[in-house]
Amino acid sequence: MYTLGIDLGSSSVKVSLLNLTDGSCKASAFYPKEEMAMIAVQKGWAEQEPTVWWANLKNALNDVLKTAGINAKEIKAIGIAYQMHGLVALDKNGEVIRPSIIWCDSRAVGIGEKAFKELGAEYCLTNLLNSPGNFTASKLKWVKENEPEKFAKIYKIMLPGDYIAYRLTGKMQTTISGLTEGIMWDFQKEAPASELFKYYGIDESLLPELVDTFSEHAYVSEAVAAELGIPAGIPVSYRAGDQPNNAFSLNVLEPGEVAATAGTSGVVYGVSCSLSPDPKSRVNSFAHVNHTAAAKRIGVLLCINGTGILNSWLRKTMGAGISYEAMNELASKVGVGSEGVLVYPFGNGAERVLENANPGAEIKGLSLTTHGQGNIFRAAQEGIAFSFRYGVDIMSAMGIEAKVVRAGKANMFLSPIFRQTMANVLNARIELYDTDGALGAARGAAVGAGLYKNAAEAFSTLKCLDVIEPDNNKEQVDDIYNVWKNNLKF
Repeated sequence: MYTLGIDLGSSSVKVSLLNLTDGSCKASAFYPKEEMAMIAVQKGWAEQEPTVWWANLKNALNDVLKTAGINAKEIKAIGIAYQMHGLVALDKNGEVIRPSIIWCDSRAVGIGEKAFKELGAEYCLTNLLNSPGNFTASKLKWVKENEPEKFAKIYKIMLPGDYIAYRLTGKMQTTISGLTEGIMWDFQKEAPASELFKYYGIDESLLPELVDTFSEHAYVSEAVAAELGIPAGIPVSYRAGDQPNNAFSLNVLEPGEVAATAGTSGVVYGVSCSLSPDPKSRVNSFAHVNHTAAAKRIGVLLCINGTGILNSWLRKTMGAGISYEAMNELASKVGVGSEGVLVYPFGNGAERVLENANPGAEIKGLSLTTHGQGNIFRAAQEGIAFSFRYGVDIMSAMGIEAKVVRAGKANMFLSPIFRQTMANVLNARIELYDTDGALGAARGAAVGAGLYKNAAEAFSTLKCLDVIEPDNNKEQVDDIYNVWKNNLKF
C-alpha cells in the first residue's frame, strides 16, 4: 500500500509516494524545474495563480506514477502540505476570483498593525495568540477595502492547501490549524475569531467547512481521478501548513519537542500545551496538527530570515563561487570563536524576533592583517547558530525547552561546524533525519485514513541519520555567544 504526499511551496510543487510497509520513498518529483513565477504588481506584493499550482501538481504526479511503476489502485490516501498564510478566494462556481496573495506579500502590514492597536494587545495576544499582522485575515480585509467588486463575488476563502484539496475532491474545507495560521481562530472560545471578523467587517460565512487535520476530509472525484490517473474515492486525509507539517514529518507532536529547518531562512518550531504568547509577539503561536480543545498543542514558531542566505551570499562574493564543502574546509581550519570575528546574519529584511527591526548584516572584530576567509566563513555559521539561540531563549521563557532538536539532514545542517555550534549553544542534542515535507504529508495521510493506527506506528520506520551532542567546547561557545549578544544592536 502507498500514500501520496503533496508539498505545495512557493517555488515548486513536490509529490512523493510513501511505501507504508517499510516507510521508504518509492518515488518523488517536483515541478516546475525552475522556480514558479510570482506576480508583483507593486513593490512588496507577491501573488501566484492557484491554477498554476494545479498544473504543476499534475506534472509532478505524472512523473511519480511513471517512475514508481505501481498499480495506482495501491494508492490509498493523499496528504497535503502547503505554503502558509496565503489567501485563495473562490466564487459560487468554485472559480478563482483573483490570484492568491501569498505568504511573503506585505501589503496588509498596516491593516494588521491598526487592528492590533484598536482591538488591543490583550485581546489579540490572549485570544488570537498573535497580532493580526500581515496574515490571511488582514489580506482579506485588504481585498475588501481595495477590490470591493472582487470581494463581493467571494463565496469561500481558503488557504493554499485547501485549494488543492478542493481541486481533488470538489469540497471546500479547512482545518483549525489552518485558521490559526491566518489569525482567524479564537483560542479562548475554540471557535472562529468573531470579534476580529466583526472588526474587519467580514462575514464568517466566507469560511469553508471545518474538518479535523487527521481524518477523511473528502474523496477524489471521478473526473479528477481520470485527469490524474489515480483511482476515484481516494480520501484526502491530512493537510497542514509547511512548518507544522515539517514538525510532524520529524515526529514532533508533544510538549517539549522541537523541530528546526535552516534553508534560506531558518525556523525553530516547538510544541507547547500553554496558551501563553510572547508579550512582544517576537514568535508566532499556531494550533499544531494534533491540537484539540481538550489537549492543547500549540506550535510556537521562531523565524530567522537571515540564515542560509548569508552563507550563500558569502559563497558568491567572498568565496567567488567555491563549493559549500570548500567553505566548510576553510572554516574548519579556524578555532571555535573565529579568533574574535562576530557575524550578525540579519540582512534579509525585518526580523520579527528583533521586534521587526532590520539592522542589516554585520561583521565585527575583523582584523585586516590576521583574519582571512576561514574566519568569516566560520563566524557566519556561528552567528547563524547564535541567532537561533537568541530566539530559543524567548521560546524558553514561554515554557519550551529545546533539549532535543530534530531536523532534516539538509541545507545548513549538512555543515559539521553549524550543527556542532547549534548543539553547544543550545545545550541540546541535535537529531538529523532523512525526511521532507512531502513524505511528512504522506505519513499524515496514512494516519488520517487509519492505515497507521497512530503516529507511533507511522514513525516506527523513520531512521535517525546522525546525532550531535554538546562537546567540550560548550562553555567556550556560551562565552562567545554572550559577547555576540551583548554586541547585538537593533
